[in-house]
Formats: sequence, C-alpha cells, structure tokens
Amino acid sequence: MKSKFLHDVSLNTLQAVIIQGCGLIIFYLLSTQLNKNDFGEINWALAVLLTAFGILAFGIDQIAVRRIAAGSDPVQLLSTYIIHVLIAGCTFYIILWSSSVIFPSFFDRHQTLLLLGTGKLMIFFSTPFKQIATGLEKFKSLLIMTVTSNVLRAATLFVFAIIYQLNVKIIVIIFIAGDVAELLVCLFIIQKILKIPLKLKSNRDEYRGLVKEAFPQFGVAVFTSALSRLDWIFLGILSTNIILAEYSFAYKVFEAATLPMLVIGPVLIPRFTKLFHNNTQGISNDKTADLFALLRLEIIIASFVALCLNMLWVPVIDMITDHKYGAVNQTTIFLLSLSMPFLYLNNFLWTINFAKGCLKMIFYTFLISFVFNLAGDIVLIPFLNAEGAAIAYLIAIIAQSVIYLFQTDLEGLQKKCLRLLLCPLAAGAGGFLAITLFKEIWLHIITAPVFFILLLFLTGQIKFTDWPAFKRVTHL
Repeated sequence: MKSKFLHDVSLNTLQAVIIQGCGLIIFYLLSTQLNKNDFGEINWALAVLLTAFGILAFGIDQIAVRRIAAGSDPVQLLSTYIIHVLIAGCTFYIILWSSSVIFPSFFDRHQTLLLLGTGKLMIFFSTPFKQIATGLEKFKSLLIMTVTSNVLRAATLFVFAIIYQLNVKIIVIIFIAGDVAELLVCLFIIQKILKIPLKLKSNRDEYRGLVKEAFPQFGVAVFTSALSRLDWIFLGILSTNIILAEYSFAYKVFEAATLPMLVIGPVLIPRFTKLFHNNTQGISNDKTADLFALLRLEIIIASFVALCLNMLWVPVIDMITDHKYGAVNQTTIFLLSLSMPFLYLNNFLWTINFAKGCLKMIFYTFLISFVFNLAGDIVLIPFLNAEGAAIAYLIAIIAQSVIYLFQTDLEGLQKKCLRLLLCPLAAGAGGFLAITLFKEIWLHIITAPVFFILLLFLTGQIKFTDWPAFKRVTHL
C-alpha cells in the first residue's frame, strides 16, 4: 500500500508539474509576444469556454470517479458518460455557431470564441476517459491523457516564438491541434492500454440514475466553473482587455502556485471514499486526528507558497516580462494569495463531504459562495478593476470555508481549524519581519521563510508526530 500511494502521488505530481509548467510557458509566451489587448481577448474567450464546458459536465465527472472507486462497471459507465458529452457538447457548439450568425457584430469583436470553441469541444469529449482512469487509480495512463495538449501547445508555441513572430491566428491553430491530439490519445489509451471497450449503448434508466445522482453536483459544477473564471469574464465586460490581461496573468501564476493541492487532491478522493463510504458510525478518534494532521500540513504548505509568491513577485515577474506584469499586479497577487490557505481547507472539506455523499450541502455551499463572488464582481470591478475582482474572489472563498466549517460533521473541526489560522498569520509575520529588518530584496527572500518556520515551531504547528500521521491517513 505504501508503494502504491507513493507511486500515485509521484505520477500525480509529475502530471501537475507538467500541466502547470506547460501552462506557464504558454501563458508567458502569449503575454510577451502579444499586446495586452489581444492577450486579454484570448483569455476572455478561454474563460467563457472553460466555464461553459465545466457547466455542461453536469457534475457527472466527479460522480463517475466516485462510482468507479466504489466498484461500478467502467464499461457501462463510460458508455453512458460519452453519450452525455456528445449530446451536450454538440448542442452547445451548434448554439454557439448559430449565435455567430444571429449576432455577427458581437462575434466580429470576439472572433477567437468560435474558433477556440472547437478545440475545447475536443477536450470536453475526452473528459469521460480521464475520469474513468482516475476512478480506477490508473494515474500513469491519466498522466499521458492529460498532458498531451499542454505539451504539444507549449513546444509548438516555443518553436514558433523563436523562428516566427506569434500572432492570434497561429495561436488559435496550435490550440485546436493540441486539443484534437489529446482526444485521440485518450481514445487510444482507454481501448488499447486500459482494455476498456468503447460501446455506445443508450440506456435510459442508467442515464437517468446517473443524472439524478449528479444533479446536486450539477449546481456545484456551475458554481465551481463560474468561481474559477467569473472574474475574468466580468473584467472583460465591465473593464478593459488590458486590465483583464494583467489580472489573468496574476491569476494564472497564483493558480500554478496551488500545485501541491492539485497533486494531493485527486489521490485523496478514492481513499477518502473508501474511508467514509457507507460508514454510518463515523470514524475513530485516531483516524480523525490523522486527518487533522494532514490538513495542518496542507495549510502550512499553502501559507509557505503564498509567502514565497509575494516575496518573489515584483523582482522576478518584472524581470521576465520586461516590467509588464510585475509591480502593476503586486496588490492583486497579494489579495489572491490570501485565499490560498482557505482553498486548501475547502478542498480538504469538500473531499470529505463528497466521499460521504453530502452533495446537497456541497451544492448550497457553492451557491452561496457564487453569490458572494458575483455580487462582489459587479460592485467592485467598476471601481477597483483587477483589485476588485481579487477582493470578490477572496470573499467568496472565505465564505465557502465558513459554511464548510459549520456543516461538516467531523469531531473538533471548528476548534482545530481556528488554531490553523496561526499558519497564515506566521507567514504574514515572517514576511513583515523580513521587510522591516532588511532593505535588500535578496535578504527578504531568504529570511522570510526562515522566520516563518521558526514561528511555526514556536506556535506548535510543526510536530514530529505529523509524518507518521500523514503515512497512516494516506494508507487507508
């Protein structure tokens, strides 16, 4: 079991590193090769499409993982899931194309929307194969499935950036080609490597059951998709493409900084499902203590990454972008980084509640946080632009944490989490001490993490018993 967990984490780490690394390369090339207006336009189109296809998944993606982890037949589930994405995806694209005919002036201003939509449609079609692989814990196959498009796009864009000036037309073609390649790779792996036959048989009862089970998760899919890109969409509407370009750059780096959460999250879903699924008596005190040790470790990691992100932001980003996205985003990245510990907390508590089948509670949690984010964007963006979007996002994430804390049935949760606030406070104090005591930037970068770790020891947040607890909770 130990080697299995380490193997899965290693593969998931490699997957997350490749995806985030390639994503940053792509984002960097686009941000430096294009003017801010074109860069903002592409990001707006991608935000709309990713939000739309996230909603069209109907929440079935997470249900599929849970069903497979619980022992459902992957052949039947794959067939039902594929039929859903084919119908939903094709219907959406037909509506999108029809809209371009009815509203030509709008699509003249947003020409990339329809073109990039074809590529994202291919990625949407590949979703069932990836979720089946996740549920089966076939992380090696999942690695290849998920990195194909990003690797091809990053490599091709890099070559073109060297030998030829990138423009919007070339970028769109490269994006579409990479997405088509990923779908073909997924088809090959699911049939030839995982040996799961592709049988498209319509089963109305099976589909109704899947949709019924996923219905509470549908709302979660809507609000999750909206929360991740709602600020981009509203900045494109209520502000300018230039402001959107600056904010999207900061958000993309912030998103990449959550790499540890992206690594551990998918690995914990099947393990938490086995721990909490059909466990009506609750879990033992020892296992509960181990879960809190894991959570504390995650919050420490989140706080450390947020601290480093702020210390490095201006000197590094201004250097690599020729002063386009560094100092101008200093406040924005600070506000976004404040949400990082809460993101880890939310992901941890979501995994527990999802494993326990508390989908209705999850739905209302995301609904309320979505309302906070929507209201914040509408009110704050016209006055504060990018900083307003960051504040709205932070408020929504904190609201989500508060609801989870009061609704999750786990002994001692609220008391334990209140003490965990010492971790981000220690990160803030470490950064403040470094800036106050030293003038040189390089000393800020070195001493801030040192102060942070010392404060963690002084407040008892780092314990020598954490590692054995971590090993126990991940060997469920």
